[in-house]
Order: sequence, then C-alpha cells, then structure tokens
Amino acid sequence: MPRDPRFDILFEPVRIGPKLARNRFFQVPHASGMTNAAPHVRAAFRETKAEGGWAVVSTGACSVDPSSDDSPFPFASLWDRADIRSHALMTEAVHRHGALAAVELWHGGAAAVNRITRHPPLSPSGVPWMATHVPFMSSARPRVMDKADIRDLIRWHAEAAVRAEEAGFDILYVYAGMGYLPYQFLLSDYNHRTDDYGGSVRNRVRLVEQLIDAVREATKGRAAVALRISMQELRARPSDVAPTEAHEVIGYLKDAPDLFDVKMDYSSFDCAPSRYTPEGSHEAVVDFIKSVTEKPVVGVGRFTSPDTMVSMVRRGVLDFIGGARPSIADPFLPRKIEEGRVEDIRECIGCNLCISSWHDGVWVRCTQNPTAGEEWRRGWHPETLRRDGAGSVLVVGGGPAGLEAALTLARRGHQVALADRARDFGGRLTWESRLPGLGQWHRVVDYRMGQLRKLPNVQLYPASDLTAQDVRDFGADHVVVATGAGWLPHLCGANELPAGPLVAPRVYTPDDLAAGIVPEGPVAVFDYDNYYLGSAVAESLAHLGVTYITTAGAAAAWGFNTNEQPLVHQSFAAKGIALRTLEVVTGFDGKEVRLAQIFSGEERRIAARSLVIVGYRAGGSALYDALAADMPPDRLHLTGDANAPGAIVHAIYQGHKTARDLGVAQPMVRRDAPFAARDFQLPEAAE
Repeated sequence: MPRDPRFDILFEPVRIGPKLARNRFFQVPHASGMTNAAPHVRAAFRETKAEGGWAVVSTGACSVDPSSDDSPFPFASLWDRADIRSHALMTEAVHRHGALAAVELWHGGAAAVNRITRHPPLSPSGVPWMATHVPFMSSARPRVMDKADIRDLIRWHAEAAVRAEEAGFDILYVYAGMGYLPYQFLLSDYNHRTDDYGGSVRNRVRLVEQLIDAVREATKGRAAVALRISMQELRARPSDVAPTEAHEVIGYLKDAPDLFDVKMDYSSFDCAPSRYTPEGSHEAVVDFIKSVTEKPVVGVGRFTSPDTMVSMVRRGVLDFIGGARPSIADPFLPRKIEEGRVEDIRECIGCNLCISSWHDGVWVRCTQNPTAGEEWRRGWHPETLRRDGAGSVLVVGGGPAGLEAALTLARRGHQVALADRARDFGGRLTWESRLPGLGQWHRVVDYRMGQLRKLPNVQLYPASDLTAQDVRDFGADHVVVATGAGWLPHLCGANELPAGPLVAPRVYTPDDLAAGIVPEGPVAVFDYDNYYLGSAVAESLAHLGVTYITTAGAAAAWGFNTNEQPLVHQSFAAKGIALRTLEVVTGFDGKEVRLAQIFSGEERRIAARSLVIVGYRAGGSALYDALAADMPPDRLHLTGDANAPGAIVHAIYQGHKTARDLGVAQPMVRRDAPFAARDFQLPEAAE
C-alpha cells in the first residue's frame, strides 16, 4: 500500500550540520546492555533498526575515559583501538542500510563511582549522588575537580571523538543530562564553584560549550555534534534574564551544537511507565526549545501514533521523532508507516521491561518484541521467518504465550488452530489490562490477534474448553499447551519462601478478583510478588479502603527496575492507600490481619474484612500431563506460564522460542566475545 499522504512530513530529509538524515525517525541513544563485550550482538540489534527505516541509529552511552566506570551497570567505552573495532561493527551494519550512526560520549562524574577502575569519582564541587537503590549506592565520595581535571575532561572528549570518527560514527554526542558530569556543572545543586565554571548560569554553561567545541575541532567539522541535555530541573527554576534557567541555558548554547536532544532529568519521568504517563508527556517541559534555537531538535515521548508524530513536527515542538522504547518494540516502525501498514506496528506498551534489563545488567528484553537481543545470538529477525512449516499445530491457551506461539508458527507456514476456554483471547491480560493504568498492555493481545486474523492458515476457537481426548481427536501433528499459571492463597515466611495456604474467610487471590469477586472492605493486600500486580490490585480497590503490606522495603519493590516504584508511591498517597513495609502476614480471622516484622519478628495487627494475597503462582498443566501419557515428546510442547511462571515478557519469549524450535533440530546459539586491547598493539609495543 502507498504511504498515507498525511505522514509525508515524517519522511522529509533533515540536515544535521555536515550530515543529512534521510527522514525524521531518530533512534536516540538508549541502554541496551550490549557493551563492548558483545560487539556482534550489539551490531545486529542496532542494524535491525536501520533496516527498519530509522534514519539515525545511536548506540548507548560510551565512557570517554576509565575515570567514568558505571559498574555494575553495563556500559560501553571508547578508550582504545579495541573499542574502535568493537564499535565499527555497529557503524558498518547501520551504514549498510543508509542510516547515520550516532554515539553518546559520556562521563558519569559523581554518578559513576568506578567500582572496577577504582578511580576517585569526579565532580564540580564534591557533591555526591546519594541514590537510594542498592546497586547505585556507594560509600565512595567524589573529589572536587581542579582546572587540570577540567582540561583533562575536555581532552578525553576530544580524543574519544577522534576514535569515534575512526569507528565510523557520523554524529557525536556531548551528554549533559541525567545527573552525569557535564550536567552536574549546569545545575547549582552540584556546582558550588566560585571560579569561571560556577556561580552564574553563564559560567555553569561554559564547560558544555567547551566540550562541544572540542569534539567539533577534534574531527575538523566532519562529524555532526549533538548535545543531549536534561531540561526538567532547569525548566522549573526561575532566571533573572529569561523565563527559566532552561531558556537561559539554551539561549547561550543555541548555536553551539548541530542538534539538540532534549530529555528529562530523572529516569522515572524520562522513561515513565504507561501506567502513569501518556504518550508525548515530555512536551510540557521541552516545548520551548524551537523558539530559542534554529538548530534541529529531537525528543522522545514513547511515540507510537503516527498522527502524534506529525503533530509534534507541524506544531514546531520537534524536528525529529526520537524513539528508544518504540524502536525496541518495533524496529520496523518507520518502514511500516512508509509502506502504509500502520496497523502492523507492534506498539510499545510502556511496561519498561527494556529499562529493567539495564538495571539487571543484561541485554535488552522487550515484552512486545521477543527477538530483541537475539538477532545475532539466535538469528531471530523481528519481521521475517523461514517458511519451513508444513504440518498442523493445535495451540491450547490463548494468553500471551499461546498467542505468540500461534502467530510465529503460522508465519513459519504451519496450519495453526488456536483454542481457549474463555470467550475472549488474551489470558491473564483480559483482566489485568482493566486494572488502573494497564490499558495499554492490552496491545500485546491486540497486535497478535490483528495479525492472526489476517492469516489464511489460522483457525480460532474461543470458548473451547478442550479435554485430552478432544485434543487427541483433533489430530494435529503437534500440540502446544500454553494454559497459564494460577495464583495461590499461600503465605510466606520471613525468608519470603512460600509457605502453606491460608484457610480463612474472605481470603482471595488475583484469580478470584479476575473471576468477578468483589472483596468486602476494608481490604488488606499482601504483596510478596513485588512487581506491578499487587500495587495495581491495591489501586483498583482503593475505594474500599486498602492497606498494602509488603515484605520489601517499598511498594512494588521490583518496580524500581521499571521506573514504576516512585510513581506507585505517589499514587498510593493520592488514593489514600496505607503502606506497610518489611512485614509478613502470619494469619487472618476475617476481622484482623496478624503481621510480623520481617527481621525482628515483632507482632502487629490491623483491621480488615478481606485479604488479597499476591505472592506465588503455580504453573503446570493437567491437560499436558494427560497428553504426555501417550503422545510422543517431540509432538507435545509446554510453554509460557504453564511451563515456568513469570512476567508477560517471559511468557511471550517462551511462546516465541517454542514456535521457532518446533520440528527443527536444536539451533546453534552463538556466543559473542569482546575484542581485546592486546590484539591491537603495534608490533614494536608488543612484549
């Protein structure tokens, strides 16, 4: 189909200094967990986006010097010739598809405490970054930079710029955002200096100017220079000479870079989960940039709607549509718009599992796109599969895993039948997506059902509660069982291991609520799952009077990794939900919940009429067990939560892998390895 003319503006070329981007789709720098230790994995991951139509494809933050070491979080570097070769794999891959390659030159300053290199952290004034989450915390404190340190920082950026250009990068970033070192000079909270780098906004901007100049001069103007800058705090602060300090800063820098990449200051706002934040949420902070500078501007906002993208450009908010999460969920988003296939976009759901990957120190994962991070290792492509299927497959269970398995098998060419006992396909998401803030998560179902309904080799059987004999009688060559998992009304001990079930009146699990039970208030919600569901259940019952109890030190404790935790606490406060942390439920009699402090064992009691336990899910499948008695194991496959309960991302991945592997020899999984500096020594320097 031809492109809808109303989207033509998105495919106009835009100049960035000496470079020309072929359209307005700009994959901004984002963490992928794929450091220089996995150069082939990283190159293939980024290449897929270039193939999918993104005009600019950026790698993540790259340390310019060993004095900026972000461990235990994965980070890349541009320190030596081995690093050059590692990054060249990525730029070569991106260039093969006509895209520009960008790199984010990075120094963390006080926010990177150098756990591996053991360099003292650097900062403008010795102000530490006191994060409250354990992996960020450190007893190390930064030292105050002197003028020699500032000269070194500028030199490190210039030297890294030379290496970046040699590696093939077209656009070189100076990174003055998210609490990192150049940003620390911009913000008075960190910068207490009294020399010409501190005090007035004009002085605080000086270092950023010098870094931009140094990067440009190092490459003799051949590379474009971008500035990535956080606006949230600066926009909130008044200025004596401009509407805000943000206006003043951009005014001083308006002609310095070739491109402005504007963002928020804190991850929970910059990459906010869809539970609490709509598409395009940055606009209120960054909307003034184009009124101050004539240089092109890129920004993000979890853009998935082409109409929203067009609006951003036509209203003069942005010149480029920045994408991080949407580019992971669908690397082919631009191409699908260009080819008139908007309905085929695999829309980001804003669950932020991709961001949790960085916190976990692993390669990026995506709920919507199970191929993310597996492009090189397993040879998975997000859009194309070998059409090698010639048999028939019955998939029992229409939740996330079953839907993904059915779609992948159908794309391989198999004749696929998908059956579910419920009237509507979707499994756990049928109910969970109706909880407060989780509506966009239903995109997992919408995308897959939309694609399945297009395929002639797919039959759908809703409201079909199949027995083992029904499955045998169906006569499919293969059977995939994806019947999900169930929540149990089990308590847990101080070690958080599940204990036995709690037998008492009005004790419920999420499955009971999904079945339509309405608890009698007031309600206690005991959450030792510690991801999103316990807090979402509490929010849904807030009108009944809720006390939320958790074994962890905060609500939705694992949600720190997905940027949900701060917003959950704000929501609890707004909705009047009482919060009790570091406690376990030890009993309930229908009137009082008995609690114990998790470390001391001190007993406490609170009043409640109902108790909802969100803690332990059990997989397994009676249907699978019955079929396994007489069906060959190479024809029967258990997948998703029925195989191993987890988050939706795990169910989707399992369903996809089951479908990829079905009927084929065990595929080879490639192991990546870094380039070593010793391999790039000059002969005369070798020992």
